[in-house]
Amino acid sequence: MNFWFLILGAAISFVGMIFHGFVGQKKYMGNINQSTLENLTKSLSLVSWHMFTIFLFVSACTLVFVAYFPLYGLAAYPIILANFLGAIMFIYFGLGKHNPLLSLPGAYLMSATALLGWLGVYL
Repeated sequence: MNFWFLILGAAISFVGMIFHGFVGQKKYMGNINQSTLENLTKSLSLVSWHMFTIFLFVSACTLVFVAYFPLYGLAAYPIILANFLGAIMFIYFGLGKHNPLLSLPGAYLMSATALLGWLGVYL
């Protein structure tokens, strides 16, 4: 285990959570609320947005926990895998019909968290 890789991965995820939960939500929901979407769709969009915010928080907490309690290193694997798959999803859709996804920090944030988590577990 490498304590500092795990802590750095957690820090990136935590900063992403703060940015996503406050700054990102304000911009995103401003656009959603001005749209002609139905109210239920707007509400579900908000919930979906914050599920990712919660995921970033859980990622950060798990990596910090594993850094301080390496005996529980197995707990990092679902976080590493979910971040890796999330990054792949951003890239896959971004290279397809949803090119603006590549300009968002999601793929880079999730890639960094997965990589640092993996390095923290294996080094």
